[in-house]
Amino acid sequence: MFEQTGIASAEMVLSKFPPIERIARGRVALAECYARIPCNPCEDACPFGAITVGPDINEMPVVDFDRCVGCGKCVSRCPGLAIMLVDGSVGDGCADIYLPYEFRPLPAEGDVVAALDRSGAFVCDARVLRVDNSPANDGTPVIRLRIPRSELYAVRNISLK
Repeated sequence: MFEQTGIASAEMVLSKFPPIERIARGRVALAECYARIPCNPCEDACPFGAITVGPDINEMPVVDFDRCVGCGKCVSRCPGLAIMLVDGSVGDGCADIYLPYEFRPLPAEGDVVAALDRSGAFVCDARVLRVDNSPANDGTPVIRLRIPRSELYAVRNISLK
């Protein structure tokens, strides 16, 4: 189905996520790459060596969740917008996700936005906690969202209301 729609199945998505115990410890990156393409900016961006592509630039990146400190430098560097951070340590039945976002206008901190799944369908409301559009992000803003923890595996984008 992925080959026809470009939308990852639940099994494909889960295969890219860190174990829930790691998510609960704090921010960690995951790379939702599902095809072999020549790309490796994420590997170069990680100052901790937590993302490896290897000598064949066509290989999919692998995140070493134990080495990842959740700095987020990789999120804005991925030209395919395939990397995000997840943080299950925030409590109150919530989680934070950090998404690359290249649409305009940008949301503002405090906005409530529509959180969308990988097909663009509405999942839940999300609160924008931060919009990082700093020069260090190389032109790709990173949006920090607070979502219900139960939707951690579903949310992958947003739409402004």
